[in-house]
Amino acid sequence: MNQALYLFLDMMTGMIISIMVVSNTLLGQATTMGVSLIVNHMIGLVILSLILLLGRKRPAINGPGRKVPWYLMFNGLFGLAILNLNYTTVVHTGASLAMASTVFGQSFCSLVFDLTGWMGMQKRSLNRTKIFSLSISAIGIIIMASGGTANFAFLYVMLGILAGALTMTQMVLNSTLALYEGPIRASHRNFIGGLLAGLVFYFLFQKDATIVGIKTIPQIPLLLILGGGTLAAFVVVSTSYVIVKVPAVYSALLLSSAQILMSLLIDYLFFDSFSLPLLIGALLMLLGMAGNLAADRKPRP
Repeated sequence: MNQALYLFLDMMTGMIISIMVVSNTLLGQATTMGVSLIVNHMIGLVILSLILLLGRKRPAINGPGRKVPWYLMFNGLFGLAILNLNYTTVVHTGASLAMASTVFGQSFCSLVFDLTGWMGMQKRSLNRTKIFSLSISAIGIIIMASGGTANFAFLYVMLGILAGALTMTQMVLNSTLALYEGPIRASHRNFIGGLLAGLVFYFLFQKDATIVGIKTIPQIPLLLILGGGTLAAFVVVSTSYVIVKVPAVYSALLLSSAQILMSLLIDYLFFDSFSLPLLIGALLMLLGMAGNLAADRKPRP
């Protein structure tokens, strides 16, 4: 029963990630990407702080309180790179191709974690079926990139793959941190690190644009201001709770399936865009990831 709940939560998280990325991008276009990151982290931090305050007497909220290794303290820094990479790929390729390349990076990175057993993930072996399945996913990415209308589509696909790899790495690190502090407190630390990194980076390198962007916030719909940060809080908490409970390749499959399908729907409904190559490529990606799942579940002789 618990396993089914974890898998369902993975699917829900994948769908929400697609909505969150588009929401962050729209807020970034209305202000700046730096303002989008700062606002989203501040909102997420407020939400998680309230949860910690109201649930301070609950062990499930406060976590085990174990000593945290130093290298897990800086996990929030990944958010700065991920948000900017997602912004760039969505703007230049659309939600479908951006999400497809990102989830391929997540899937590939999840195999690395499974093969090495790094950060406490279950160690698994690589066989011909998995190699073949991953190749099918790669063909899907190539088809989607060839069907894109943006210039230098392959460059943005590579950036999307990098964003996916960083996202999966951050998820695993945050999930490992949750073993020491609990999901809520670990996510709270994640948002603090991301907010501090964003403030330093954008006020050092994009000070004028950031100030101008902040001044435009009162003109932006409240839902757009609150949406990204609220969804981000859910995503960070849910992934930190689930990732260590489900093998990385399972999580990658479920997160990827939900993200691709939701992003195709977003492109069709809100961006008035739909491409058969994108659909074919997405289905090939799902087929390849399903092959990895089947290979992983096959009993060993």
